[in-house]
Parts: sequence; structure tokens; C-alpha cells
Amino acid sequence: MKATDIVASAVCGVLYGAVGYMIYLLAPITTPGIGIVRFWPSVIIPAVFAVLFGPLVGGLGASIGIFVSDLLIHGDPLLSLSAGVTSNFIGFYLLGYISRRRIDWTKTVAVASIILLSAFPALEYILLTYVSLNAVILFIGLSIASYAIMVAVGYLWPQWRSYGIASIVGLGVGSTIIGFVVWAYSQIFVLPEAVGGGFQLPLYVALIWLIWTFATEIPFLIILGPPILRVCFQAFPSLNPLKEWGESAGERENIKPEDAVKP
Repeated sequence: MKATDIVASAVCGVLYGAVGYMIYLLAPITTPGIGIVRFWPSVIIPAVFAVLFGPLVGGLGASIGIFVSDLLIHGDPLLSLSAGVTSNFIGFYLLGYISRRRIDWTKTVAVASIILLSAFPALEYILLTYVSLNAVILFIGLSIASYAIMVAVGYLWPQWRSYGIASIVGLGVGSTIIGFVVWAYSQIFVLPEAVGGGFQLPLYVALIWLIWTFATEIPFLIILGPPILRVCFQAFPSLNPLKEWGESAGERENIKPEDAVKP
């Protein structure tokens, strides 16, 4: 890693941990009825760093930040290393990696639509059976709204297509790790009382944690990411990974060349 990457990772980690901790103090919200997984809009911070400085910076910064905030909030380092650090590193590494790649937009949207429609019935059943009707409404509303925004942004501003897809993939993988690793942890250890507690919880709670994490965090990535990155690209053009695509990217996506290089 270059010196700038090390510094960027440290700055990302400090910002992520500090902002996340402050948000939790102001709004100590966790998964309804189960607890443990927190409401976490600060995910936008490592997402921005992952796009600007690359996947390794985003992943390391997120790992540092979540570990620090976990220690401050629930004080269980083993749980943080097992679920928080792992999910954040992999999730934001993927986000940074995919956001810097050219994506076949048509095929990706088609596949995403099929997956979304296929998964809805099972997820709705789980939420309705084990949580509440309000949880189903919240999940469906946030998921559809976020998906619609991603498609609209990708159609109107093609330069953000890769970022939108990267956000969904990265957060989807990270949410899955959180859900199932926290569940596995609860089979061996007692979960921290500070965020809800629990021991040997049933398997379905892993899916609820997965759904909660994804549904409550994807709006912040999709809505806040492009405008924040736009400002960063304008202030520091050298950090814009899209500029490397050049004219060929514009031709490949059937968009104007200037749209491919200017956020």
C-alpha cells in the first residue's frame, strides 16, 4: 500500500467509527424485536472512500471503524472481529472493486429484477411470520424505492451505473455475512446485552438481520453516494476512477464521451 492509502484508510476508519458511534448515541435503534444489528447510515463513509481510493482502502477503513465503534457500543471484540470486521471488509472491498469496473447495464438490471422478484415471497413470509406486518411494509417499501432509484439514476446518469450495482452487491454480501455469522456466534456465546443479548437464537433471525441491514442501509448508499462523490470528483479530479474509461467507455455504453469522464 502507498502512504496515501494508509492515511486514507486511517481517516476513513476514524470518521466511520466516530460518526457511527454518535449516530447510535442519538438514535440507538437496532433490529426490531431482536436487537444486535444497529441502524447504520454511516455506511456512506467507507463507500465514498472505496470509490475514491480503491477497494483496499474502503475495506480496511470500514474494518477499523466498525471495530472501534463496536468496542464503544457493546464491548465484545470477538463478535466484532467475527461479524463486523469481516462483513465490512468484504462488503466495501467489493463495492470499491465493482464501482471501478464497466458493467453490462441491461443484463445486470434484468438479473437483479429476477432475483428481487424471486426473493420477495420468501422474505415477506419470514418477516410476516416472525416479526410484524410493519416490518414487511418497511422492507418492501425500502427495497422497491432503492431499486427504483438505482435504475433511474443509472438511466439518467450512466456514469453512476457501476456504483449503483456495486452498492447492491457489496451491501448484499456484507448483510449476508452479518446475519449468518452473528447467528452462528449466538450458538456458542451469549450476545452482548448492550444491544439486545440472546443465546442460541433460531436460524430465521439470521435472515431477519440480513434483511434489516440491507433494507435500512441501501437507501443511504444509493441516494447520498452520487452527490457526495460528484463534489469529491470536482474538487479532486485525479481521484475520479471514471476518467480512466475515456471515450471508449462512452461509446460502449452509448452515451456521450463527456458523460463518461465527468461526474
